[in-house]
Order: sequence, then structure tokens, then C-alpha cells
Amino acid sequence: PTLAALQAGKTVALANKESLVVGGELVMDLVKGEPERLLPVDSEHAALAMALRHERREDLKRVVITGSGGPFRGWTRSELGRASVKEALQHPVWSMGPKITIDSATLMNKGLEVIEAHHLFDLEYSQIHVLIHPEGQVHALAEFRDGSLRAEMATADMRLPIQLALAWPERLPDGVGPVPLTDRPLTFEPVDREAFPAVDLAYRVGGLGLTFPAVMNAANEVAVMAFLEGKIPLTRIVEIVQSVVDEHDPASVVSIVNIERADHWARQRAVEIIEER
Repeated sequence: PTLAALQAGKTVALANKESLVVGGELVMDLVKGEPERLLPVDSEHAALAMALRHERREDLKRVVITGSGGPFRGWTRSELGRASVKEALQHPVWSMGPKITIDSATLMNKGLEVIEAHHLFDLEYSQIHVLIHPEGQVHALAEFRDGSLRAEMATADMRLPIQLALAWPERLPDGVGPVPLTDRPLTFEPVDREAFPAVDLAYRVGGLGLTFPAVMNAANEVAVMAFLEGKIPLTRIVEIVQSVVDEHDPASVVSIVNIERADHWARQRAVEIIEER
């Protein structure tokens, strides 16, 4: 649907990051020279769009996308192996569906967002950083070559990024309530990459390109469902995805056919790995 809408000359408010993760090259080719025909609804990417608006690309040094850390912030790898489905579905900031909530628990969601940002804003992966921000008020930051840093802040309410996308480039009044600046301090932490390897996996897969991102996404969907059904522990999700990625024989992303083939193979292989255990 995303490709069809863009091919028809429509402007798309993109609420599904998977289109860009698996087929970013195909999608972005359709908006070449007209980037504002593709407007992100993801809160982090909507914030980045605002932070980078009217800025010269040569002045940009790096961007930071934030995440709350999910329900397991501060947990060790061994503790995560004992996490229950009920615990994993208790997101501290957002109320979402089960699949994306589990992605937030493993931080795979942040990994997918890194790849999304790479395509949307034509950034090198080395320019995209991830920080944990438990308060959920700063959604993205942009750092410029003069050392200045621009933070886009808002209450955690999806009405704002949706409104920004639908009204772009205008701002509508009374989108959400004000940010409570004096209620509590703002904190930022590095990602615990040992406990949450999904972020590094996404950087690696994004850098490899080709059909690797499609395979990562498909295998992750299968593994998340297996966790929700009680078949595997939480920590097995990324392990299974890693195994499928390592076995993949990639193809170029020149058509939707190659993506569909990679997706189908990855789902089958993920199921086989789950059943082997």
C-alpha cells in the first residue's frame, strides 16, 4: 500500500516503520527530490523531522533517537531470560499492541527505528545514536557541527506526531498538553548492549543492506509470536533472529519480489529453529 500510494502521487503519513525497514530503497526512490511526500508518524522520527526542518544538511553532525528502555530497563541478561509475557507487556510509557510492546521490551523497536531514520533522513548509520530516556519527554535530538544540540520535547501522546504529519508543514493549536518541565529531571543512559543485543544487530543488518533487513524483520515477527505463545523465553527472540540473519543468502532490493522471497524464507527458517529446540 505504501508503494502504491506513492506511485499514485499521494503524500503518505507513514505509521508503519516496516515499509522502510524492508524496502527503504524502493520507497525512497519514489520520493526522490520530494521528501515531504513521506511524513513519519513514529514519534521519534516526527521529532527528528521537526528538529531538522530548515537546517542545512552539512551543518548536521548526528542525531539521537530515544527510548524509555521498556519494562526491563536495568535488568541483566540472565534476569531477562526469566521474564514473563505479562511482565513484557507492561510498557512504562506507551499503551501499544502486543507485538510492538515486545519489540520495545527487547529494544528491537529501537533497532528498527535506526534503519527507518537512515532511510527517511538519508543519514549514515554512524550519525544515528540511541539513548535510553526513561521520562519519555525528549523524543529525538539533533547535534550540529557548532556543538549545539536541539531537543524535541513533548508529552508522550501519539496525537501530536499524527497531527504534525496530517497538517505538515503547519502546526495546529492545542495538540497535546504542555511538557511538565519542573515535575522531574530528565535523564539519559546508554543502551546496555549486552542485555539488549537487538540494537547492535539492527546496526549490523542496516549496514549490510540488501534483503538482510527484510529477513531480520520477518524472523523477529515469528520469534515474538513464539514468545507470546509461551514457546520460547524472551532472550531467545534476538538469538533466533541472529541465527536466521547469519544463514541468509541475500539478494538486492530491486523489486518487491526479492523482498517477499526473503521474507517467506526467513519466516520458514525461524519456525524451523523454534521447533528444533
